[in-house]
Amino acid sequence: MEEKNGSIDSEGVILSPWRLGWKSFRRDKIGIAGALMVLLLIIVSLFGNYLLPYTPLEMIYQDSFKGPSSTHFMGTDRFGRDQFSRIIAGTQTSMTVSFGTVAISTILGVFIGLISGYFGGKTDSIIMRILDVVFAFPTILLAMAAVAAFGPNLLNLILIMGMIFSARFARVVRGSVLSVKEKDFIEGVRSVGARDSTIMFKFILPNVLSPVIVQATFNLSTAIMTEAGLSFLGLGTQPPQPSWGQMLNEARAYMEVAPWLAIFPGIAIIFAVLAFNFFGDGLRDALDPRLSQR
Repeated sequence: MEEKNGSIDSEGVILSPWRLGWKSFRRDKIGIAGALMVLLLIIVSLFGNYLLPYTPLEMIYQDSFKGPSSTHFMGTDRFGRDQFSRIIAGTQTSMTVSFGTVAISTILGVFIGLISGYFGGKTDSIIMRILDVVFAFPTILLAMAAVAAFGPNLLNLILIMGMIFSARFARVVRGSVLSVKEKDFIEGVRSVGARDSTIMFKFILPNVLSPVIVQATFNLSTAIMTEAGLSFLGLGTQPPQPSWGQMLNEARAYMEVAPWLAIFPGIAIIFAVLAFNFFGDGLRDALDPRLSQR
């Protein structure tokens, strides 16, 4: 049972909200471009090992600080490591962190938001005050403090960022639940004696997925930026595992003699963030056209 009943197309066929959203998304050129960019990032992260011309950790000292050429497409660093190979390996790292973070934050945030919005009262007040404390601090600052306490490694980074980002999902879901739970069909289900868990997960959750999907898409880009920032500060992905932020940090001392060391990781970060933002904008407009009219 869904809150929205879809729409009828020109041929008289009833379209579900998801099919209607897909039909709208296909007309959004920016959204399609973002989807293709995201698809490229996923392909590179999954099959990047087959694209590597060199081993990312292979050091060839006689090739140190070589500029972009046919041999080394994006040049080499001070150790003679191929930058193109390291950019691809960094893509795998960034996608692992971003998707892992969003998976954890979505599951945790949706559960918290459902509990808070559905039960209300003191439960809602306590949860919202906790979320207010989380929102009172910048994300990067909370992440830095947590990573410093538990240690900078990939698993800790994903878990910490996942818990911090879950507050965003919880607030989005709570707002949607407060609206949906007052609908007539929810009252009807409740009147026949359905359990709270059944109402929340079978009838309310499907009707709050649209904003969750949009929030997840935007959070992917935020996770990439946060991971790059922490790695730049030495609190994210640790050497020798390549990371875009870590590569930018290493390039600082050689900006004048080897500017390509900073240019290409920077372009990779910009490309990834734009990809998810374009894709997120397209999804937002397709799943809730009212947002694009504000």
